[in-house]
Amino acid sequence: MSVHFEEKSGVVPCKTPWGSWYQTMEDVFIEVSVPHGTSAKEVKCHLGSRDIELHVKGEEIFKGKLFDTTVSDEATWTLEDKCLIRIILMKTNREAGNCWSSLLEGEYCANAWVQDQMQRKLTLERFQRENPGFDFSGAEISGNFAGGGPDFSSLQK
Repeated sequence: MSVHFEEKSGVVPCKTPWGSWYQTMEDVFIEVSVPHGTSAKEVKCHLGSRDIELHVKGEEIFKGKLFDTTVSDEATWTLEDKCLIRIILMKTNREAGNCWSSLLEGEYCANAWVQDQMQRKLTLERFQRENPGFDFSGAEISGNFAGGGPDFSSLQK
């Protein structure tokens, strides 16, 4: 019996002044803490394929060019419990080697340890997709995993 690899299990968040962001092979998730009682009418959010902008109650939370491109038609934001904004961006490059090192170009960068842990997570996610009969949910990874790990595509099955 195979166990489904939960993409969001063991997420590696990158903390920011306004909340955090994390990623899977396919998506980038942004969580923004806002004052309790915030209404959707007080949120202005622009989600482009290369840029993002978020204002809450007239104050700019962040604005800038994304680290990499996203599918703007698939981007969404929600306001949960009137205190948390959740933004989901779909990456255009969904390879394990496409590990974003920052949310915006030059801003909200992951430190070296967080970046390492994010890349490990994406590499395990890739292994699970390539080997659906195995359970990688509790696996640890070491060695050369930068850039999505080793390429086994040339090996015969």
